[in-house]
Amino acid sequence: MINPVKKFSHVNYLWNKKKEEELGDDQIALFLYRSNILGADLRITNYGGGNTSCKTVEKDPLTNEEVEVMWVKGSGGDIGTLTRSGIAGLYTERLRNLKNVYGGLNDEDRMVGLFNHCIYDLDSKAPSIDTPLHGLLPFKHIDHLHPDALIAVAAAKDSEKVTKEIWGGTMGWVPWQRPGFDLGLQLEKCLNDNPGIRGIVLGSHGLFTWGDTSYECYMNSLEVIETASEYIEKKIKEKGAVFGGQKIESLPKEERLEKAAQLMPLLRGLCSSENRMIGHFSDAEVVLEYINSNDLERLAPMGTSCPDHFLRTKIQPLVLTLTTAEDISDTKGILKKLEPAFAAYRDEYKNYYDTCKRSNSPAMRDPNPVIIIYPGVGMFSFAKNKQTTRVASEFYINAINVMRGAEAITAYTSLPRQEAFDIEYWLLEEAKLSRMPKEQPLSRKVAFITGSGGGIGKAIADKLAAEGANIVLSDIAEDRLKEGVKTYKSDVATYAVCDVTNAASIADAYKKACLEFGGVDIVVHSAGLAISKPIEETTEKDWDILQNVLVKGQFELAKQMVGVMRKQNLGGDFISIASKNGLVSGPNNVGYGTAKAAQQHMARLLAAELAGDKIRVNTVNPDGVIVGSKIWEGDWAEGRAKAYGITVDELPAHYAKRNLLNEIIYPEDIANGVFSLVAILDKTTGNIINVDGGMANAFVR
Repeated sequence: MINPVKKFSHVNYLWNKKKEEELGDDQIALFLYRSNILGADLRITNYGGGNTSCKTVEKDPLTNEEVEVMWVKGSGGDIGTLTRSGIAGLYTERLRNLKNVYGGLNDEDRMVGLFNHCIYDLDSKAPSIDTPLHGLLPFKHIDHLHPDALIAVAAAKDSEKVTKEIWGGTMGWVPWQRPGFDLGLQLEKCLNDNPGIRGIVLGSHGLFTWGDTSYECYMNSLEVIETASEYIEKKIKEKGAVFGGQKIESLPKEERLEKAAQLMPLLRGLCSSENRMIGHFSDAEVVLEYINSNDLERLAPMGTSCPDHFLRTKIQPLVLTLTTAEDISDTKGILKKLEPAFAAYRDEYKNYYDTCKRSNSPAMRDPNPVIIIYPGVGMFSFAKNKQTTRVASEFYINAINVMRGAEAITAYTSLPRQEAFDIEYWLLEEAKLSRMPKEQPLSRKVAFITGSGGGIGKAIADKLAAEGANIVLSDIAEDRLKEGVKTYKSDVATYAVCDVTNAASIADAYKKACLEFGGVDIVVHSAGLAISKPIEETTEKDWDILQNVLVKGQFELAKQMVGVMRKQNLGGDFISIASKNGLVSGPNNVGYGTAKAAQQHMARLLAAELAGDKIRVNTVNPDGVIVGSKIWEGDWAEGRAKAYGITVDELPAHYAKRNLLNEIIYPEDIANGVFSLVAILDKTTGNIINVDGGMANAFVR
């Protein structure tokens, strides 16, 4: 077993000897393992970036002869999470024979279609545009990565000379060229002209490295990246200040977060002029160093160099001219400054499109910025969902690292605008976008649900998340919230401890929603409790807590929600989870029934007031939700059983028998009622939907 030849400082050595022994001689499994641990280090490659491969000898099912097969990451995959289903298996010889029919640079798109004629494994993922780059090289294991340090070398002025200075004659260099079959030919030529090299630097793009085994390939990649990183670190020390030194000071952490939270809904609204967007915020140290520097004004307009970067971040960011002293609470004043900046960005993007477009270019895409920089505060990103916007932020941080390194080496160079456009609006890229799954009904929406640590609130959160929404769970019990968040995939949900009887607590919870996702589109007031007593036993404390949680809580939630939604100018939904008891008079229920009636009428009043803002306010009335409902865990169940002269165990059957449909009502049924109001009944406001199996005395009309 080969051991690491050195201790790495700039990359993570993650190879596990025991894991290698478990995988044995399974070269595909070892290739997948290598891919996953490479992708686990964002300094090596980011989500969806780079690709890896291996070559094995397999038996041809048509001839029974042994043939070489190349296994390579398929289109749209991610090496950090790559599995067997995400790779393509191709006959290597057939792929190489495509050289006989290749018609030059104008033939690139046709060649991608011909990759399908080289498929060996019928369960293959669609081969990516980088497939020939691996196939035309002879090595058994190959890594194509986008490490910040290597892209810094690749994007530096005099990149070829720098490459030779760092590695001598052990690394090849190929100038920038759009990925495709011809680039594969250029790699093949570079190897033939420089036999014995350990890898190739692709100008403005990235790195190719290889090895006879998966481990040797892994070690080669790490060593090359480490060497480049050490070289850059030395150059930075020699140069002293990076990015021309600091121009402005950052605000203290809490002030940065406060300004970001206030600004996010405004930015989200402006970025959503064509399509609603989800936001992300970063004030990482590397971000602040860049955005507070003297060179920001020069470097930001240059744009990013690596295609993997600008495909996710757009070619350049929008840099705000706001000072750190701005009063962000002055919404009208801030908008007067922001709107012209966004308009100018859109105009510049349109000019970029009109200047560079080809006769067959796809239609112009959303011209709004993806990356927005606020010097002294941080960096915002906006995209179609949380994962995409978080990844865009990470990729721009990669671009910052590239600029930092390239500036230290010689000087940073970016791709010419035409080259960038030809990547961004490549017909093959457009085809990949068209294959993306249809967006879910609540995609691009952010839902804030009170009382969602369990019961009806959690069921509502589950339903809205399943339909594509980002979720902010809120409750007074943090332990339940922590457990609740774990039930969702990453980038779907966050939580905020929130006491709805406390305005400051509500404000903090909305702040969390804004920082995490950019704002809020759906607010569901599901927090509640139930107290069932005769009037003579109902205490002032009982009355106050019902009014505070159910009524005052709803009022304060709605009031603060309006502030966020008006900043976004995207409309929204407020749903009150009330009760049949707000419509129907029953025994031992004066406190609870009165509070629920107040919730219902408040919703009608809000619907009338907020319609001009396209904020719809509706009510869902549950009844008899016993199974899975938190309010039935305590004295309420005993009180209702006593009122009806039955035992607690008999309550589910009692409630089911008394409704017209004779159905037990579950939390999931209430969640379906909420979903119908926020996703289907889009022209409904001031309405009440009863989810009670049919209670004639609770019919609204």
